[in-house]
Amino acid sequence: MNNVLITGASGGIGKEIACHFAHNGWNVIATMIDLDHGKELQGMKNISCYLLDVTSTESIVTAKKKIIEDFKTIDVVINNAGVGYRSFVELSEDSEINTIVEVNWLGVVKVCRAFIPEFRAQKKGHFINISSIAGLVNLPLGSFYHSTKHAVESFSECMAYELIDFNISVSTVQFGNTQTNFQKNVVKSNRSSLASYNNLMEKISQILEKKTKKNVDLKPQIVREVLKIADNPPKNFKRHTIGFDANGLSFLRYGMGYRLFGRIIRQSVFK
Repeated sequence: MNNVLITGASGGIGKEIACHFAHNGWNVIATMIDLDHGKELQGMKNISCYLLDVTSTESIVTAKKKIIEDFKTIDVVINNAGVGYRSFVELSEDSEINTIVEVNWLGVVKVCRAFIPEFRAQKKGHFINISSIAGLVNLPLGSFYHSTKHAVESFSECMAYELIDFNISVSTVQFGNTQTNFQKNVVKSNRSSLASYNNLMEKISQILEKKTKKNVDLKPQIVREVLKIADNPPKNFKRHTIGFDANGLSFLRYGMGYRLFGRIIRQSVFK
């Protein structure tokens, strides 16, 4: 059986991916910041839960030591852990900026850095870094979330060049709003005295909530595609865009150019 390590596996799309891999004969190493959050996974066939905080190098090193002792080899690492922050730049807070950067980007960097030596030693391995359509396009109130996802895309592509000679490959996965608790858990800036800011926050939140409710078939598509990538990892770096929303936005952004795309977004949001 192949072994897959998944970060942020206690809930959301990470939990769905963990269950799907386990049901399809993979040994799943489900990592999370609090084992109590993953109680539903504990005891499930082919799933083992481990404490791992992607923001802490010490935590990653400790978890890796235990995981390698238990499993010897890791075939795939899925960097899934992520958080959201929807804020105006003027109203943003240092603590929230630091958190989203440490989890969404530096967490990916630190986990990859930790497991590259293991992949080199076993002469194979694949990183699947869960990004977002936010890593390909830019939308209102996404200054921080989008920045981290763009960083994951750039980091992944650059790292892939370094690892070709070692039979280690890298993929990224982008999708839109899916029906998990992610949007409910997104941190938002507080209401302000500026009506323009408050109105825009409400508008964007409504649009995202509406889109999320419509995407009833997206979650199964995502978990199937991620398993497909893991079963047959591409040799060279590849982006995988999943779902109508993500593919549509990507096409519009790169087919029209940023100026026309920006005009369409402004008309959609500020009409």
